[in-house]
Amino acid sequence: MEFSELGLSELVLRAVGDAGYTKPTPIQEQAIPVVLMGRDVMGVAQTGTGKTASFTLPMIEILASGRAKARMPRSVILEPTRELAAQVASNFETYGKHHALNKALLIGGESMGDQIRVLDRGADVLIATPGRLLDLFERGHLLLSDVKILVIDEADRMLDMGFIPDVERIVSLMPRMRQTLFFSATMGPEIRRLADAFLINPREITVSSSATPAETVEQFLVKVPAPKDNRPGSVQKEKRAVLRTLIRDEEVRTALIFCNRKRDVGVLHRSLTRHGFGAVQLHGDLAQSERTETLAAFREGGVQLLVCSDVAARGLDITNVSHVFNFDVPAHAEDYVHRIGRTGRAGRQGRAFTLVSEEDRRYLASIIRLIGREIPRYGEGASVAAVASVETVEAPQIQAQDEPKRPRGRGRRDRRDRGAERRSPAERQPTVEVQPDLAAPEVAVEAEAAPQRPRRREEPHEKAVVGLGDHVPAFLLREPFPDKRR
Repeated sequence: MEFSELGLSELVLRAVGDAGYTKPTPIQEQAIPVVLMGRDVMGVAQTGTGKTASFTLPMIEILASGRAKARMPRSVILEPTRELAAQVASNFETYGKHHALNKALLIGGESMGDQIRVLDRGADVLIATPGRLLDLFERGHLLLSDVKILVIDEADRMLDMGFIPDVERIVSLMPRMRQTLFFSATMGPEIRRLADAFLINPREITVSSSATPAETVEQFLVKVPAPKDNRPGSVQKEKRAVLRTLIRDEEVRTALIFCNRKRDVGVLHRSLTRHGFGAVQLHGDLAQSERTETLAAFREGGVQLLVCSDVAARGLDITNVSHVFNFDVPAHAEDYVHRIGRTGRAGRQGRAFTLVSEEDRRYLASIIRLIGREIPRYGEGASVAAVASVETVEAPQIQAQDEPKRPRGRGRRDRRDRGAERRSPAERQPTVEVQPDLAAPEVAVEAEAAPQRPRRREEPHEKAVVGLGDHVPAFLLREPFPDKRR
């Protein structure tokens, strides 16, 4: 099927042709005609399938007639991250260059004054992250009563990042009669509940399961040798050495290196730079201007390696990535599919490597269960050792890894020991050894098996403690002030 068969206008088709596209992807082929009909859509498709064009192209067609009022956008697109929002805005510039549509990009880290001025001129398309949109609404610079089309993109990512309460509030501020387009890579019970609350008689479109990695990506597991010492950071040090060996052995043009934590992104970036690799870093704590410059430099090929967190795992369209390295095994199995989906795009071949240590085995088992097949082992007999088989992971071992060691606290035994140290030498009691009785060996064995704690010796001056139940102290029975007459 060609784009010309989907019901798009000549101006939109000309912009699509200028971008170099002739045939739609499966999600575009099914979604675009339904959106042009004005129906709600619930789309389930993994990253890299062309979801963005499946709603931007028909939105341009629908919004071509009409004009937005000041501070009252005609359509709203919600994205979980700033990078995704900026990418959607770029797509609107590409596909809508033959239309006079005004767009506003509302994301954190950018000048709020510039965003307010764009809203005052009127925005046909408002692309925003939930936090900045609500901030401007509460300041009185934005009204949502004229929204005709709402797009909630990457809904499962919104859920993971804790944005769902903000999304629910934003939806409550919009007219009930609107067209809603809901896209997600997964469709769990919570996402299904949100879709039922936001959509009215939607058309469900499922292209491919989120658990299906792209066929153009070769996947490998790499074993990280156990460190020789147990000092903190030894495992991470071994991982960095293995990663450097992989980068040198592979013909890496450009690569994404994923870490689970922002702190590890900075540590790995400094390590790679110190060893002579051209690397930049990307995570949520960087300023927006720095994040934008980093992505631009990586897209243009100015740097070879991009060390990042999962902020770059969803939706970013970087077509020239030859390799993906999972420095850390993702804690959520679905994130593995999204990470390796950053390579092997647009029909190109890609390679993905996952570094596995002993503490990562339980996460690896979850990934294999999700994708339904074993991941090939890399480098058997080469410079990097092959990872052991996943079947060797036993349930007791996994359980032992999950249970953290209980730190030594100030328990009763510790308090008793410190109390014994504070007592005077005369009050300290020596340890009583139980001597076996030769005439009665049974008793001796029992005494050795379960020695009784010696009782504290009672001093002659000590008396039994008497409670106040039936006892009245003598001083309470004395007549007060006996020398004074009343």
